[in-house]
Amino acid sequence: MNDKEIIEAVLFAAGGAVDTQTLAKVVNKSAKTITPVVKTLMEEYSARDSGMEIVDLGGRYVMQVKPKYTDLVSPVAPKELRAPILRTLSMIAYHQPVVQSELVDMRGNSTYDHIRELKERGFIEAVPHGRTKLLQTTSLFADYFGLSSNDPESIKKRIVELSRQQSGNEGLDRWLGRKFVGITPMYRSLADLCGIKDYRIINAYSPTEEELESLADVFKLVVSRGYEEKVSKFYDGEIIEVRSTTFGDIIDAINALESVADPEKSKENIELITDLRDRYVSKALVISKKVKPATDMIARIVSDLRLGVSAEGCVIAPDYGTSSEGVEISEGADILVPTHSKVDGDIVDRVCRKYDAIIDGLKDLEK
Repeated sequence: MNDKEIIEAVLFAAGGAVDTQTLAKVVNKSAKTITPVVKTLMEEYSARDSGMEIVDLGGRYVMQVKPKYTDLVSPVAPKELRAPILRTLSMIAYHQPVVQSELVDMRGNSTYDHIRELKERGFIEAVPHGRTKLLQTTSLFADYFGLSSNDPESIKKRIVELSRQQSGNEGLDRWLGRKFVGITPMYRSLADLCGIKDYRIINAYSPTEEELESLADVFKLVVSRGYEEKVSKFYDGEIIEVRSTTFGDIIDAINALESVADPEKSKENIELITDLRDRYVSKALVISKKVKPATDMIARIVSDLRLGVSAEGCVIAPDYGTSSEGVEISEGADILVPTHSKVDGDIVDRVCRKYDAIIDGLKDLEK
């Protein structure tokens, strides 16, 4: 075996960049004598018809598939980093050294899993920092992105270049950690109640390809109660389940977004909603007629209005007709309450219409 053959075998087996000192140790020669051998090997690969090439990364050498064959071999190549994990890695690279707890605040709790995988694959290292850790990239990160140096400033410049090549300045948000709160269409007005400016309206229940891309930029996602399992098939960040049947639900939803909300705006709207609920309760105090809620949703509104309940009371039901289990809900009801699919307006307006339907309906029945 000659030195050239050994070096070729090492580069092939390494699966990543190998520095001159390591190659020298393998062939038991000085580093000074290795460089000419590697250069000769690079020239030979360049001159012959081959799908492989050897690239100089500044004192480190990597054997890799030529770029023009990348798409052809991708189906059988080792698994690439998933988009959410790649975004986490890019943020670490740009902000490094970055405090792990701060990164989690930006990316959500799923970041812990991302960090664990990145450490296992050798892309980052974690150094104890008080009760948390400092994260930074390793030389393997530089190899992955084809960089000649793991210098943080060089990496930062390259990250910006890659981002702008991908999707202009808007794409830069993805790499720099400028993340958004994602809100499903029904809760658009919730963002305004909380004073949240950086949010995106996304159909996360059955997202299109474009909406999946938008989800990659989201670190908190607001969905309707009961949809977490469905949405988690498309999104691995923090999911906040909310509902808007009662005024209390809206207050709970505002509080659930406390970490990203404007405190003054949230406080102001919670006070307004509390006052609005008190006014509806006052209206209901004059009603003596007993009621019989047909569903749990109606029972929650009835409880909030402090109405009397009886098995012989007038039946109050939602207006959606047949339930998802095939049970007829609305037929024979004395009062029908409009559900969100049939009511326009923001979430506060929708709650008001439900309460109005019950109070006005009971007043009509008492005449």
